Amino acid sequence: MILKYTLDFYQEHYLAIKDTISHTKGENMLFEKSEVQLVSNAMMNMLHEEEMDVVNNFHDAVLAKDIDKITEFYEVLVYDVEDHFSTEEEMMKESGFYAAGIHKAEHDSMRKKVKELGENWAKNKDPQEVQDFLEGEFKHWMVLHVARWDSETAMHLGDSM
Repeated sequence: MILKYTLDFYQEHYLAIKDTISHTKGENMLFEKSEVQLVSNAMMNMLHEEEMDVVNNFHDAVLAKDIDKITEFYEVLVYDVEDHFSTEEEMMKESGFYAAGIHKAEHDSMRKKVKELGENWAKNKDPQEVQDFLEGEFKHWMVLHVARWDSETAMHLGDSM
């Protein structure tokens, strides 16, 4: 039942709006694909690429100061972050990854920050606050997290695809 809900949510929100904003390479993109390193696990690489697409579209809505799209893309971001993190956490659990607890704590820290961003957005509707978070803390965290924790986790997992 939960999987059905999340798939329906994904189809309804992300797929419905992802094509409304298109990118030209380098134009207003928060993440270029080359900025987040590839790891030695195809599933993890797929999760990272999808998240970069979601964040780039969210960032575009923020730059356009489109309140409705920011609200929609925030919900898509929450779904995508949870899907990304919970998938990795399940893979770590199944494989007995020695540092799963530390890796999950990193995820939990970003989950909390994304939740706080949403709470602030609901109160203030301030695109600049969202832009500052995405361009500063989120981007920095993602690049470093993938380089440190996801690359090590991927080596432990191998390529499961």
